[in-house]
Amino acid sequence: MFLLILHTVKLVLTETISFSTQKGKTRQLLTYGSYLREKIGVKTYKVPVSISGFTCPNIDGSVARGGCTFCENESFSPSLNSVQPLKKFYLNLESKENPYLEKQLEQLKLQFEALTPKLRRNHKAQKFLVYFQSFTNTYAPFETLKALYERALEFEDVVGLSIGTRSDSITEETLQYLAELSKKHEIWVEYGIQSVYDETLERINRGHDSANVEKWIKRSKELGINVCGHVIFGLPEEDEKMMLHTMEKAIEWGIDSIKIHSLYVMERTALANEYAQGAFKPIDEESYIDVLVKAVAMLPENVSIQRLSAGIDDKSLLDPPWCKDKQKSMTNIRRALEVAGMKY
Repeated sequence: MFLLILHTVKLVLTETISFSTQKGKTRQLLTYGSYLREKIGVKTYKVPVSISGFTCPNIDGSVARGGCTFCENESFSPSLNSVQPLKKFYLNLESKENPYLEKQLEQLKLQFEALTPKLRRNHKAQKFLVYFQSFTNTYAPFETLKALYERALEFEDVVGLSIGTRSDSITEETLQYLAELSKKHEIWVEYGIQSVYDETLERINRGHDSANVEKWIKRSKELGINVCGHVIFGLPEEDEKMMLHTMEKAIEWGIDSIKIHSLYVMERTALANEYAQGAFKPIDEESYIDVLVKAVAMLPENVSIQRLSAGIDDKSLLDPPWCKDKQKSMTNIRRALEVAGMKY
């Protein structure tokens, strides 16, 4: 099967892709780790944290209910396992008060202190970005965000922040504040683009359109804020042309970094119901690697890569099975990229 993948990649790349590198030369792709090492000067790692009380506007009913059809946020909140979550307490942009701010700040501290020794020991990390990962991390009153972000920047060896969010859940006030922080710190905002096709965004219950994503990515760049775009390949009813067009637009909007992964089906999601009814079939590994190689070849040399694959190795993954072994998947991706004249 893998030989077939490589053969297909060779044929397609020969016909459709021209590289900026000189003929016969291998293009070294810019990894996010390499970017940080050069920018900060030492090995720098992201420290993922999850803060109770944060949710999403397509979960709480502000724009929709149920969340994205593929999302099971607990799987992205492993850090919360070590702290006591806040029950039945959720913030939004209109919240007037936050009686649990001190508890949230304590959660932040506990998670950072639990994770950084491992990163120092196992990866020789010397500096850190605090990565606000799960749910929508600008979907709260400004004073709450300011308190959390500033506390994170006080931690030992922290040089910046990376904030995962949605384009419909950030304000001009927050962006102006982050732009000010970026004068002294490494500040990133990570936007979920997923797709630039509104019919797809509606199908996955995203709750906003592509124009909204474009607006806030461009505004972030106007203010000098680093932007990472998240893109999913294999979304319902999307073909290769549509996936590559999403990549093209993300680059056009000015992203500085990219995360790409395939859509996989997890238990306890609306997508799992569609899958059970035969209404959705995940992309196969051969097709994913094929379109991924084409997408990566489109990247300007200054755009870093943070992720090219994702999955989960437990029983909550329903399909496809190839997403269970991320290490094997990344080996296949690297080989295919090498065939196409790129090294990751």
